[in-house]
Amino acid sequence: MKLPRRNLLHLAAGAAALPAISRIARAQAYPSRPVRMVVGNAAGGAPDIFARLIGQWLSDRLGQPFLVENRPGAATNIATEAVVRAPPDGYTLLLIPTTGAINATVYDKLNFNFIRDIAPVASVVRLPLIMLVHPSVPVKTVPEFIAYAKANPGKISMASTGIGSPTHMSGELFKMMAGVDMVHVPYRGGTAVVADLIGGQVQVLFVGTETIEHVRSGKLRALAVTTATRINLLPDIPTVGEFLPDFETSAWFGVGAPKATPADIIEKLNHEINAALADPKVKARFADLGGTAIAGSPAAFQKLIADETEKWGKVVRAANIKPE
Repeated sequence: MKLPRRNLLHLAAGAAALPAISRIARAQAYPSRPVRMVVGNAAGGAPDIFARLIGQWLSDRLGQPFLVENRPGAATNIATEAVVRAPPDGYTLLLIPTTGAINATVYDKLNFNFIRDIAPVASVVRLPLIMLVHPSVPVKTVPEFIAYAKANPGKISMASTGIGSPTHMSGELFKMMAGVDMVHVPYRGGTAVVADLIGGQVQVLFVGTETIEHVRSGKLRALAVTTATRINLLPDIPTVGEFLPDFETSAWFGVGAPKATPADIIEKLNHEINAALADPKVKARFADLGGTAIAGSPAAFQKLIADETEKWGKVVRAANIKPE
């Protein structure tokens, strides 16, 4: 049977519309079961808290549990690989840390390519670091510290929370830009390193705002913050960039998914996460932790990841940083 031309055109148009209808239906149906968000850090720390805040928001808005799964180890690479290998259906998400961009150069033989294999969903939060010294170090400003370090090459212990961590990389960038020689002392996590800084076993540390009470009590001295602008929690403390122009570092987190996750699901998640970041209660909770919400599109988050990967890649290569 030969169909009239008009009927053929109607059928063709209907067939062309099917993918769009299918995408809309899929987005409307998502999620139809619990979603897991994998975090490459132990429970209780800032990354875990941010993941749970966003997860609870998504659970409330989308009607399905968003469950945080902590998979610490190998500088967050274990968590990343678990998500890379998960089905790209929107039911496995990754809390993307700054270390994802750093690890791309630190590790020569990963079983994944971070930029290629993880699809950015949404940026979430940016955290400043504080440049702290033990009170026995005879300096009160960044210029005084640089002069002291130059007068004592190789005699200052610069601690970090681990090789390739934002605290380590901030210190390495500082060493490069200030032209100073300090001995890197890596720790496994933040509790022990802060205790040793308070005890005077190490002299300088770039670390998060969880140490503010030690600054206020006088146990530690804050010289500067690493972000481009001063922070509300320490309004009288200058930025490193006020003395070393263009110096800027921070820890940031966002949400990603396996490559090939449907774009409509990514767009739905991005929309809901941005709604969370605009909520006054969520913003206030972030601020309590020293963080600033960074809403944006998946493309904007992808650019942030690419820019940070390039930036830290240069530092890793210049300082010849190798994994533990």
